[in-house]
Amino acid sequence: MKIIGTPSPPRGLRRLLWRLPIRLYRLGLGRLFGHRLMLLTHVGRVSGRPRQAVVEVVERGADHYIVASGFGTRSDWYRNVRAHPEVTIETGGRRMAATAVVLSAAEGGGIMARYAARHPRTARRLCRIMGFAVDGSAADYRAVGERIPFVRFDVRP
Repeated sequence: MKIIGTPSPPRGLRRLLWRLPIRLYRLGLGRLFGHRLMLLTHVGRVSGRPRQAVVEVVERGADHYIVASGFGTRSDWYRNVRAHPEVTIETGGRRMAATAVVLSAAEGGGIMARYAARHPRTARRLCRIMGFAVDGSAADYRAVGERIPFVRFDVRP
């Protein structure tokens, strides 16, 4: 794994395109994304107001969803869920209350290696967006996963 740059959250037109899925969720069309994307409604750490972001689900279980903060610890949603872990998530047409849990670097490495095995082309593209060049080996993906923050959202009953 080689670091090729430090990505910045999108601005301008790119930001509008990245936020387009939020509009689709608000229109009730979130089911179109299945379980691949998730609408995250969280509380702003400074404003205390509700905020929303759409993030990609990299792994899911019966009672949890795991996502990566592709822009690292600088992402607003990541900083907000660290400050206020009680959130609401929506995926697959289902809305749920959840609690955010930040995972360790070792856990992140394993998650990224499993994700890359399931989605090799997407994993390579995501790594490039996040500023990493990978050779496609599990060790490379594990190294990337150890450098980016992963969050597990545990669904509350």
